[in-house]
Amino acid sequence: MAKKVLFALFTIAFGAFAGAFAWGFFFLMNTGIALLWEAAPNALAAQGLPAVFYPLVFCTIGGVVIGLFAKKFGPYPADMNTVMASVKQTGRYEYDHMGASFFGALLPLLFGGSIGPEAGMTGVIAGLCTWVGDRLRFVGAEMRELAEASCAAVIAAIFATPLFGLMVPAVGAADDSDGPRRISEVRLDVAKPLKIAAYVLAVAGALGAMALLGHWFGAGGGLPHFSEIAFGAAELAWALPLMAVGTMAGWLYFPAGAAARALATRLGNRPIAKAVTAGVLLGAVGTALPFALFAGEAQTEQLALIWTTIGAGVLLATGFAKVIVTQFCLNLGWRGGHFFPLIFAGIALGYGLATLTGIDSVFALCAVTGALMGAVMRQPLMTAVLLFLVFPLAGAPVLLVAAALGSLVPVPHRWLGK
Repeated sequence: MAKKVLFALFTIAFGAFAGAFAWGFFFLMNTGIALLWEAAPNALAAQGLPAVFYPLVFCTIGGVVIGLFAKKFGPYPADMNTVMASVKQTGRYEYDHMGASFFGALLPLLFGGSIGPEAGMTGVIAGLCTWVGDRLRFVGAEMRELAEASCAAVIAAIFATPLFGLMVPAVGAADDSDGPRRISEVRLDVAKPLKIAAYVLAVAGALGAMALLGHWFGAGGGLPHFSEIAFGAAELAWALPLMAVGTMAGWLYFPAGAAARALATRLGNRPIAKAVTAGVLLGAVGTALPFALFAGEAQTEQLALIWTTIGAGVLLATGFAKVIVTQFCLNLGWRGGHFFPLIFAGIALGYGLATLTGIDSVFALCAVTGALMGAVMRQPLMTAVLLFLVFPLAGAPVLLVAAALGSLVPVPHRWLGK
């Protein structure tokens, strides 16, 4: 009994630490972006230097920095699915490169990378839990569950979706975007009371820490939540065309990835050349379409305020461009996740189509983003659960139908990322 109580306390503590870590990472990222992308261009403009090409110059510099980092420390962080697969299979994640994972995740975000922050945070938390477990063997076999429970906590904190955080460690992967995986089958022992309690306690600790820090110091990060959605005859009439556009954008993710990997192969074992190439492409696109830069959480809030002042063509171009640029970032050394930027891509496309059709904007966002993420993730239920972080529960029927339709579109095996 004492072991179980001690394990419960450790689980809550590590869940709270995971939430605090996620908040701190978002805070550091947002502070750095504000300094590098607002204060610095404003200072240049005050000196009479035009900042119109700032994205191209700064992203190219970022490519040099990221390439040098990768050359010295290696390809860190690992993506979230890789981390979860290791934790699921072995109950641990090696912790000898936690610092490289942290800074390897932060650097591309500071330089405007169209990637998400989840990869580095998941790896660091899993590694730290493994490190603690190795030093607390007296607690017993229960410590094996601590890494999975803490991964559930940090995923829930990153995406602000408790159910998604609970499901990913149980399934062993967040999606099947790089092809079906045997590890994604739910293990029969996930219903054990100890495991369920550990997951719930860890997620509760994480969300509690995020809420407290957000209340005291301001929100650390995450995508905004749309609270209302309208269903009418016009919305239902446009539902399938909207989902078709979202599916097309999600399908585009795969040939874009194949092209990016082919380019990476051609560049060979030259991490600086790869990262600089990604930086030049990102900067060039970002100069023409500024919303194609960054992970997308802060940009979603900005876009929600001004989308009616932006032309439909620009919004649609932003959505499709972001899908492509995300793949080139990920495959050319700007390491991170794909969830945040792809959700933003769906939102940009949804706003563009809402402008063209005149229907309820949140319905358009829900239908397009659900189809896009369904086409990429290949798991409709996981897609819907993830997107509850952005859309209201009333949009569940739209999300589920859109995600299911998107996931049905076939993708050639040679385009998958394995």
